[in-house]
Amino acid sequence: MRAAAGNVPNDLAPEYYSQRATPGGLIIAEATQVTPYGQGYPSTPGIHSDEQVAGWKKVTEAVHARGGFIFLQLWHVGRASHTSFQPNGVLPVAPSAIAITGQQSLTPGWKPVPYETPRALGLNEIPDIIEAYRHGARLALAAGFDGVEVHGANGYLLEQFLHSRSNQRTDIYGGSVENRARLLLEVTEAVSEVWGANRVGVRLSPFGTYNDVGDEDPIGLYSYVLSRLDRLNIAYISLIEARIGNSMEISAPSAVDELRPLWPRPLILAGGFTGELAEEAILSRRADAIAFGRQFIANPDLPARIKLGAPLTPYDRSTFYGGGAAGYVDYPKLPSGKP
Repeated sequence: MRAAAGNVPNDLAPEYYSQRATPGGLIIAEATQVTPYGQGYPSTPGIHSDEQVAGWKKVTEAVHARGGFIFLQLWHVGRASHTSFQPNGVLPVAPSAIAITGQQSLTPGWKPVPYETPRALGLNEIPDIIEAYRHGARLALAAGFDGVEVHGANGYLLEQFLHSRSNQRTDIYGGSVENRARLLLEVTEAVSEVWGANRVGVRLSPFGTYNDVGDEDPIGLYSYVLSRLDRLNIAYISLIEARIGNSMEISAPSAVDELRPLWPRPLILAGGFTGELAEEAILSRRADAIAFGRQFIANPDLPARIKLGAPLTPYDRSTFYGGGAAGYVDYPKLPSGKP
């Protein structure tokens, strides 16, 4: 949430990402809206204009110069937005006209406001949503990324369609598990046509309730989703460990383990891992890789610190969103080679 005017990555972004790039390492960049209608937070970057492509190209070039790889996360927030973000002040869109409860939205000026009741997408509008993802994927390719990740988690548009609590449609995109999964699968297919499936990942949060979502049968829903994504031959899925209610903190050992046997391809797990827990998860085959967020913000040399068993710099949550260099590019690295 530090993008400049026009939702272009700011001038510090190449430095931020290159600080965290390592030879052969994979960075999954921040959630990036594929259309102006998909924005729901202040100063988030986009991937729908030539100016944004130029801004992201500086980032990818900086990461590649350090020998790293970088995927862009393609995003549409759906109802997790506000009319103040929407072109011409229209209502945000969603699978159904059901508002988010228990949380507040922000305006572009960072003012907290209640979430509004969104407008249900018409059946004739859904091809435009798919095309927005396809276009975003094309622009990510033009910007020099190494692949893309479809954001199907955290209560944003694609998960709003997946979950029974937020999807009350009665057409081919609602009702049955097969219908509710349709949009995610169609978007993933469209993006794969641009990139090739081996450069596409999908992020899911099967047991999350953030942004007021939830499903009455998550195991049944995600068993179907994983089986269909497997047929698409995508590169990986990234699963978020279970959270406590609307918070972003980790709960007890996750039920994602119930889904592990259903996914034969590379699996990334994310959510509150330490180096020790990450190694344990990989050795036990719970996962093939572990994604780090908060600790990687505060420790730009996190892989080296984990390898050396060095102490981690504590993160400052107050600087996560918005602002400038503080809490972004000013976290220290270890003196070379020292734990």
